[in-house]
This record gives sequence, C-alpha cells and structure tokens, in this order.
Amino acid sequence: MNGHTLHEAPSASWRVALPHTAAAVPVARALVRTALAGLEHPADSDTAELLTAELVANAVEHTVDAGPIELVVELLPGGCQVEVHDPDPAPPGALTRPGPTAPDPWQEHGRGLLLIRALSSSCGHRPTGSGKAVWFRLSALPPRLSPA
Repeated sequence: MNGHTLHEAPSASWRVALPHTAAAVPVARALVRTALAGLEHPADSDTAELLTAELVANAVEHTVDAGPIELVVELLPGGCQVEVHDPDPAPPGALTRPGPTAPDPWQEHGRGLLLIRALSSSCGHRPTGSGKAVWFRLSALPPRLSPA
C-alpha cells in the first residue's frame, strides 16, 4: 500500500421523525449533510443529499396519511444507507426497474425514482409494521491518497 493506511469510517445511525410537509425536505438534506461531514464519511454527500430529498419529497407527495415520515441514516464502513419510512404500505412506482414510459422531459416531476436508480449503489423498499421503508445505498468513495 505504499505506506498509506486506509481508515474505515465508524458505523453510526440516526433516526429522526419529520413532519409530513414539504418542510421535511431541507431538514432531511441538512441531517444527511451533517452526518456525513461530521464523521468525515467517505460517501458522496451531494449525491446522498439529492437522493434523500427525492425520497422525502416522494413520501410527502404520494402518501395521504398525515402521520410523520421517518428518516433513518446509517453510516457504514462501506458507505451509507438512507431509509425513508412512511405510513403508506403501497410500494413506490418504478423504483427498482424502469417504468413503462420515460419521464416527460418538459415536466418538472417524474425523475426522482430514475435518479435514485441511476445514482445509488442499490435501492429498494420493504414493508414495515406501519407502512413501508424506501431506501438507497451509496458505496464509499475511493480514498484519496495524500502525498508522502
């Protein structure tokens, strides 16, 4: 390894209830940014923020129950995982595979799940006792070697 040591990021997790309003989006982005920056975690913070915003915005827009949305951020040695829990048990549209039609390039909406599929290492959803959790994972960025 040419005298360079690779440091693994410590594991940590956060679980935060968010309001079922559009105000949850910037709060979720800030939490992810702070979590990744505070531990000098090697996952790409900009991508994590973007994908988190998409998940939270989808939960707010596409669930009718006004119950809280929950954000779970897990920092792992190999990257990070972000989950958004909402009260609707219905699976998200075309999260793990493309939908039957491409998003309309002239519309403001319709690209969130495409972004999550394209930019994450993996993504999916699972049922929970109170609805569902939609998640994505980002792999750690390659370490930067400092000059000797």
